[in-house]
Amino acid sequence: MSQGNWVQIVALFGWLILAASGFASYRLGWRESIRMALLWAGIFVAVALVFSLAMG
Repeated sequence: MSQGNWVQIVALFGWLILAASGFASYRLGWRESIRMALLWAGIFVAVALVFSLAMG
């Protein structure tokens, strides 16, 4: 791996930590967290499906 790849991996890991800490600040329970994650995943899948059908 080149130096640029390692920098990208470290930066992505940093963004993951930042997103996780921001989400943890809401102090939701595990059940609510999983429900919200599934809801957002469903929204993204639905939008991607609509775009793929519209462009395809």
